[in-house]
Amino acid sequence: MLSDYLAHDAIGLANLVRTREASARELLDIAIARAEATNPAINAIILKDYEAARQRASRDDSHELGDGPLAGVPYLIKDLGAPVAGLPMSMGSRHYRHFVPKEDAPVVTLARAAGLNIFGKTSTSELGQMPYTEPELFGACRNPWSLDHTPGGSSGGAAAAVAAGIVPLAHASDGGGSIRIPASCCGLFGLKPSRGRVPGMQPPSVGELAVDHAVSRSVRDSALLLDFMTGQTQQTPLGAPGTFLGMLNDPCKPLHIAYVTEPMLAPTLSPDARAALDDAAQLAQSLGHHVEPVSLGIDFESLRHAFLMLASVTARDMVLNAESITGRKPVRDEFEIATWAMAQIGRKLGERALPAALEEQRRITVRLTDLLSRYDVILCATLAAAPIKIGEMQPSANERLQMRAVSAMPIEPLLRKMLAEAADKAFAWAGCTELFNLSGQPAMSVPLYWNARGLPVGVQFAAREGGEATLFRLAAQLEAARPWFAKRPPLIPARL
Repeated sequence: MLSDYLAHDAIGLANLVRTREASARELLDIAIARAEATNPAINAIILKDYEAARQRASRDDSHELGDGPLAGVPYLIKDLGAPVAGLPMSMGSRHYRHFVPKEDAPVVTLARAAGLNIFGKTSTSELGQMPYTEPELFGACRNPWSLDHTPGGSSGGAAAAVAAGIVPLAHASDGGGSIRIPASCCGLFGLKPSRGRVPGMQPPSVGELAVDHAVSRSVRDSALLLDFMTGQTQQTPLGAPGTFLGMLNDPCKPLHIAYVTEPMLAPTLSPDARAALDDAAQLAQSLGHHVEPVSLGIDFESLRHAFLMLASVTARDMVLNAESITGRKPVRDEFEIATWAMAQIGRKLGERALPAALEEQRRITVRLTDLLSRYDVILCATLAAAPIKIGEMQPSANERLQMRAVSAMPIEPLLRKMLAEAADKAFAWAGCTELFNLSGQPAMSVPLYWNARGLPVGVQFAAREGGEATLFRLAAQLEAARPWFAKRPPLIPARL
C-alpha cells in the first residue's frame, strides 16, 4: 500500500504510474479502500463500478488505460448530465434510477482518453436543482469537514469524495454554481469554464447555463484536465507554452481587480463570507494586484427572475418530457415535490417568460463584458455564508403541503408566490454564483479561508469570456502564497 497517496495530486499519482513506482491497480485499490472506509459516513458515492475498474487497472501493462497524461488515476463521475455507457444515470431521481445510457458523454470519452479510471458515480441533488446534495433517493451527502454540514451542490458528492481523499479530482458540472458552491464548502479548487469551452452536457440546459469540468485539490490538476477536455493536449505536448498547464509557469502579472461586496441574489453577506472576501482582497493586494471596490450596476431582481425562468424550463424538460429520455411517462410520485413543482412553474410561467429571460441574459452578458473590459477579474463571494447544516434548506412540512396543492392545481398567482418563497430560501445562502452562468464567463472558487469553526469558506474570481488562463495564473499564485493542499478534514484518516 502507498502510505503517501494523499501527498500527491492527480498529476503526481500519474507520474508514479509512469515511472513504475506504483501501478494503476495499486492506486485503484487505495481509492476503493478509502471509499469503503469513508463513504458510509459521507455518502458521496452512490454507484460502484469497482470490478470493471479493477479489470482495466489489472490490464494496465497492455495499455488498457492508454498513455494519456493521467493514466491510472482513479476517477469518479457525477451522476448527472454525463452518461457513462452501461451504468445507470439516476440524476438523483426515482424516475431515472433505471435509465441506462448506451453511449458515453463526450466528457466521459475524454476522461477515458486522458487515462482516468472511472470506478463509480457521485451523488447529486435531484436533477441538479438544489445547491445542496440531499436527494430523497440516496439520502444526504455530508461534508468531510463536519458531518452535520452540507458539502454543497449539486456536485456535492464529487466535492465530498475529493475532500475525503478518495480521489484527487472528480468530475463536476455547474449550471448555477454547482462546481463553485461545493468547492467552497469542501475547501477545494473549482473552476467553471466559459460557456461552450467543454463539450456540452446531455441534455443541454436552456440558456446554455451549464458546463462540465471538475473539483480538485490542486490548481494544476484542473488546468491539465481542461487542456485535455478542450483538445489542447492533442496539438501540443503536455504542459507546453500556450496550454493552461504550461501557463501556470508564467508569472501572474499585476491585475486590476474589481472588488465586489454586493450580496447579489442574497439579502446580505454573513460575517464569515465578508471576512473571507476581505482576507482575499488583502492577499491580492500584498501580491501586487490593484484591488478597487466596484458596484456591478446590475438589476439583481431582473437577474433573479431570468435565472429562475430558465431553470424552470430546464426542469420542465427533464421532468414533464422525461419520457423522451427514459421511454416511460413521468409520474408525480417519482419526483421530489419541489422538483415537480419547479417543472409546473416551467410549464405555466417559464415557457411564456423565456424570450424575456433570454433577453435579460443578453443584457447581463453585455454589462459584464463591458465591466471586464476595464478590469482583469472580479473578486466576489462564492456563497453568502459558510456551509449550512444538513436539512436546513429542505422544504418544511407546510411548504411541502403548499407545493403539493399548487402542483395539483397550478394557479399562476400561487405558483409565483411559492417560487418566490423557495427562491428566497435558496438564494439567502447560494445567490452569488448564478450571475456567471447567465453571462457565460469563467469563474472559480478558491479555498483561502477557514472560519473559527474550521469550516472552509471559498472566494470567487471571474474573468472575461475565454479568460481561463488569467484565472489559472492567479489561482496558482494564490495557491503558492496561501497553500491549501495539505489541509485535511479532521474526520478523515491520513492512512488506512
